[in-house]
Amino acid sequence: MKLMALLAFALSLFGVDIGGSSFVTRTVVDGAEVLHSRATSEAGSARFECVRSASGQCHYTVYPRTCEADDCEPLKRFALANGDSRQVPGLHRFQLCVSADGDTPGPDCEPAQPIATR
Repeated sequence: MKLMALLAFALSLFGVDIGGSSFVTRTVVDGAEVLHSRATSEAGSARFECVRSASGQCHYTVYPRTCEADDCEPLKRFALANGDSRQVPGLHRFQLCVSADGDTPGPDCEPAQPIATR
């Protein structure tokens, strides 16, 4: 077991991701489910599934995992209808923001702040 952990750590130093990640996003407002989404990532490919969204669509914004809030562009942006799924090859080490509306969140998944003008 220790040998496997050491091997996985050594490979991660060279950018090889042998593990997988799972993302489940559920938003409940006043007792009603507004959003339910699932995503999995394994071996450089990611699968996104919009289980249910009150708006009829799940809006996905995918950022690099090492994203800096000041200087970060999304890797991908797309929407899926209720019940749809999408396989995206070539995605490695990412962070995910999902919402029921089409707003583009920042890498912290918070709504983008308007630029103050004077």
